[in-house]
Amino acid sequence: MALRHAVLAALLDGEYSGYQLAKAFDVGVANFWHALPQQLYAELAKLESEGLVAGRQVIQVTRPNKRLFRVTDAGRAVLEKFAVSESKPSFIRDDLLVKVQVADRIGTVPVIRELEQRATAAEAKIELLSTVLRKLRGDADEEQFLLSGERIGPYLTCLRGVAFEQEHRDWCLRIAAVLERRQTAHAEQ
Repeated sequence: MALRHAVLAALLDGEYSGYQLAKAFDVGVANFWHALPQQLYAELAKLESEGLVAGRQVIQVTRPNKRLFRVTDAGRAVLEKFAVSESKPSFIRDDLLVKVQVADRIGTVPVIRELEQRATAAEAKIELLSTVLRKLRGDADEEQFLLSGERIGPYLTCLRGVAFEQEHRDWCLRIAAVLERRQTAHAEQ
């Protein structure tokens, strides 16, 4: 998947400025696609030059002017083509896993510390995504929302984000505990 598809998907919900897109991206898309704000601004410019999004200038009296972007019919067509194309399997590419792989050779203390930090970060992300889920479904319970909610795509991706972060948190805590036990056992020998 290219960043363009994630940006186009995020813009399906309406017009956004680059700043608003970055905020929406950070909350709703970041659990499956990471992009820095400057990458989003550059992608918006490319998409606009290709006619996949349309931008319009909004004049503001008390603030600097801003541009709002929306998906064009051509952009929707690109998303539709992407949606029916075969997806490639996902893969993990995480430098922490390399550190865990060599921890018993180079020392476990810094790796344990980083695992604990990652677990804490995952917990914070779980709380954030859970808040987003509650906001998206409003007064409906989850099953009711999944059956009849107006737009469930963002909800479903947030569910995946929560599951991913829960598993990541649990794995980090488990591996930190394993490395701590090994460290203690080796110290006693």
